[in-house]
Amino acid sequence: METREIQSPVKIVDRKALDIKSGDTVRVWQKITEKDKTRLQAFEGLVIAVKHGKEAGATFTVRRVASGVGVEKIFPLYSPMIDSIETLKRSKVRRAKLYHIREKAAKEIRRQMRNIRALPDNTPSPDEVTEEVVEEVAETPAE
Repeated sequence: METREIQSPVKIVDRKALDIKSGDTVRVWQKITEKDKTRLQAFEGLVIAVKHGKEAGATFTVRRVASGVGVEKIFPLYSPMIDSIETLKRSKVRRAKLYHIREKAAKEIRRQMRNIRALPDNTPSPDEVTEEVVEEVAETPAE
């Protein structure tokens, strides 16, 4: 039998050697094409799911909170649009899929919002502001 080598822009052996698991904090460098230029953009977050192991259709889901909003991206493991994947931190987890992290984050935000108290509105009305400006102009000596 003849063995054929697969032609791919991705180093398949290197990607197979990556040991990405749920609970890892990873930084994924993604190639972004804008007009005719290509740049690298990092997406750093927690791996909440790894699906289909190391096979051709393998994916992993990365979640991060950006500006108070949870953002999740699903990356194909062997995508040529991924430049590199760095594992920054490994956490001990007891689940294969960490979907419960979504609710945990929402619960924590609700708890924080309960602790915030509404402050009285001390902003001056537009009429008060114009009166103050007129008084300041009247008080300043003319040169």
